[in-house]
Amino acid sequence: MAALMKDVAERAGVSLTTVSVVLNKTRIRSISPKTRRRVLEAARELNFQPNIHARRLASRRSNAVGLIISEISNPFFADVIRGFERAASERGLDQILMNTEYEPARIEAAVRRMVMEKARGVAIITSMFGKEHIEELVRNRMHVVLLNAGPSHPRIHRILINYSSGVTHAVDHLLGLGHRSFCVISGPLRSQSATTIREILMGALTEKGLRGFPVVESDYRVDAGGSAVQSLLSQHPLPTAILCGNDLIALGAISALQEAGFRVPEDVSVVGADDLFFARVARPPLTTVAVPCEQLGKMALEALEGMKRSALGVPQGLTLETHLVIRKSTAPPRGNNLPESLCQSH
Repeated sequence: MAALMKDVAERAGVSLTTVSVVLNKTRIRSISPKTRRRVLEAARELNFQPNIHARRLASRRSNAVGLIISEISNPFFADVIRGFERAASERGLDQILMNTEYEPARIEAAVRRMVMEKARGVAIITSMFGKEHIEELVRNRMHVVLLNAGPSHPRIHRILINYSSGVTHAVDHLLGLGHRSFCVISGPLRSQSATTIREILMGALTEKGLRGFPVVESDYRVDAGGSAVQSLLSQHPLPTAILCGNDLIALGAISALQEAGFRVPEDVSVVGADDLFFARVARPPLTTVAVPCEQLGKMALEALEGMKRSALGVPQGLTLETHLVIRKSTAPPRGNNLPESLCQSH
């Protein structure tokens, strides 16, 4: 049977309160070094394991930080989680991970879990999170870090991903190769971040004087990227360059193009966004707008801890820069060299 705190008190010959003070490291200066050593020795002899959940319930705030993401199967979030967990572990913090899958019921459950666990702060790395849920966390005295836009409050901190810099470089890269025929395959418009990236992609092309390019909506999945290309081929002339809302869409687009008999990049250049691990090992390796996802997770944790240390909890804004990584999925256009049969069939 597991040892209880009262067992430690009996073995050490001290009160239950003294054991609690020593093991929970509260008001430790009120306990003499000799008594503290006696309590710790008794705890070791009994192999006492503290009940972390009970400690959280008894305290006003736990030692846990929360991370809420929207899709754990998306490799983007795996890198975010890695950065967040590493930074939290270095500070001796527990982590609570919740995955919403874009479902309202799971979002509600994530908020309830953070409140129940009395998390000291929560990083919300998803754009599909209602204002009322954010306000519920703030009402429970939690610091909150949001990705991109959100309500203004002393307990809220925002991290902005500057896609504009990387996207502008991508468009300049393609124009420099000689491309003038483009298509945009965006993420799902129900996602605020996908809408933002879509607008940045379209804006970058428009600023260069390009008009009338097709824009196709997709989900953040490989198969959805393939379906988007099939829709594009059935309704529009094949562009020489395709800009995608993320790497999963781009990988699906490349696969669908190759199945249709087109070569990447000889016939069509493809650019993704995020720079996931799979982008580097794809065939061909993917040119992409790189987002330092692991750095994003680390930055979110550091922002939470910074707000906790600040007496005023002053809201701040951090910006995460992006950059273009050029690989082998982009090349000068060769539209005039397309096989006649492909030009006629598509």
